[in-house]
Amino acid sequence: MGNTGVLKTNGFTLLEIMVAISILVLVLVTVFKMHIQTLAMHNTARFQTSAPLLAQKKITEIETKNIDELVSDSGDFGDRFPGYTWKVSIDDVQSEILGTVADNLKLIGVTVLFNTDELIYHLESYKLFEE
Repeated sequence: MGNTGVLKTNGFTLLEIMVAISILVLVLVTVFKMHIQTLAMHNTARFQTSAPLLAQKKITEIETKNIDELVSDSGDFGDRFPGYTWKVSIDDVQSEILGTVADNLKLIGVTVLFNTDELIYHLESYKLFEE
């Protein structure tokens, strides 16, 4: 009995390997994009939850001070909230209707920022300080 001309191959052709790699790359790129979007949504959701509380806390700290101690300032929230910073502005209120009462009325503005202006939350409050 002789060789009948049938050639046996054990393995994959180059074309099959290239198709498999292409499919794998497409799947990995899609999973990577979804992961990046999930991280971005997580950061946004965390900011939208944390920023109002942090701003209110900062306003409360300012409201406990005397009128002489009020200054515009900025800083961060420490290691517990990395990437979060705050800016405080203190402005006088001008009002003819309120008269001299407006001299002790201050507009307190607190801005909470994440990753240098990537996300911004601003809160304002009026506070009447006693003489």
